[in-house]
Amino acid sequence: MSTSETESGHNTPVYAVGHDEKEVTPVLDEAPDGGLRAWLVTAGACCVYFSALGFLNAFGVFEEYYLTHQLAGQSPDKVAWIGSLSIFLQFSSGVVGGPLFDRYGAWVIRPATLIYVFAVMMTSLCTQYWHFMLAQGVLMGGVMGFLQFPAMAAVSQFFNKKRAAALGIVIGGSSIGGVVIPIALSKMLNGSSLGFGWTVRIIGFIMLPLLAFACVAITSRLPPRTTKLFLWSAFKEVKFVSLTLAFFFMLLGAFTPLFYIPTYAVSKGMDPTLASYLLAMINAASTFGRVIPGILADKFGRLNIFAFGGFASGIVIFCWDKAETTAALVVYSIAIGFATGTVISGGSAAFTECPRDPRDLGTYIGMGVGFSSFAALIGPPVNGVLISKYGGFSEVSIFSGVMVLVGGFIALGAKAATPKGLLGRV
Repeated sequence: MSTSETESGHNTPVYAVGHDEKEVTPVLDEAPDGGLRAWLVTAGACCVYFSALGFLNAFGVFEEYYLTHQLAGQSPDKVAWIGSLSIFLQFSSGVVGGPLFDRYGAWVIRPATLIYVFAVMMTSLCTQYWHFMLAQGVLMGGVMGFLQFPAMAAVSQFFNKKRAAALGIVIGGSSIGGVVIPIALSKMLNGSSLGFGWTVRIIGFIMLPLLAFACVAITSRLPPRTTKLFLWSAFKEVKFVSLTLAFFFMLLGAFTPLFYIPTYAVSKGMDPTLASYLLAMINAASTFGRVIPGILADKFGRLNIFAFGGFASGIVIFCWDKAETTAALVVYSIAIGFATGTVISGGSAAFTECPRDPRDLGTYIGMGVGFSSFAALIGPPVNGVLISKYGGFSEVSIFSGVMVLVGGFIALGAKAATPKGLLGRV
């Protein structure tokens, strides 16, 4: 079914105008909350997140490898800028990617797929710092927003009562990718003669059919809106601004374990190959941390679960440097994976509570997450500086834990600003 077909026909809105209202309010069909088409869109979006955020979740393997191979002699914070820039651009490009979906439909994903696979292949050819910065940092990160945010917005159009659960499944795809890709990278980089170039290319060839399926499966249910591309009026809404700030502070610390757990484990005497498996454990646990809280969010409130994720993640991050043995590191990786998984899926679901018109979902999600993404740009490098200066991880766990806890308190503030108040199910 083509995008143009899905955006016409019985889904054309009927407009109702109130006697005292200046604005025309669209009356749209209720979201089906299931059905073959809805779950195909969900499956396609899951493939997008497997290939995009799943690959980014493996950056800890890349960082550990770069520090001992192509970028030996570079400081950890300088290498971390590659992944940090990629995360920042991945989220910040959603400021454009989300509104483009609302305005023009799911076609946005198709050219982005070609550019993304091209960026992966270009990364396989990199040998110098600026090569990695351009290919893996700028190009790959910049195009991810045009894949992920349209995919998330498309799923949101098909679900209402089960929206948080559906988004949890979608983002759970990144966790599955975060399990498969780090293990595959570690095996090929450390246990074979393939070398860096062909290792990365093979990962790119794995992504290609998944993204091709996504291009076919992901469609939009609602007709495009014809108003402005950006909805700057959202920044006049207390709930939206509060959620954006909350997500900003949570992102300052939530990605830190993904960057530095392998490096920390190696510093404690763990074998590099085994240390890279900790990333797979984090991502495996975050699969449950994204799906289960999503199901609970539909029952107990999306803002409630988002705030809970911030508090749980902050507390677990505080305990980082207490994990010193292999067994303790395994248990800790599972705990931090589950907790931070709640932050990522919870934040996305929380932003869907803001728009009154479901045709604005992509714009609200893209703008909210996009402006929050400045935290992902500065968080990992700041933590890298702390590691270089103090030679340990205590300061990292304190800084990251405090930032995530602050985000949790701001999320509670956003909840308090709603009509249901602090104790309501929101």
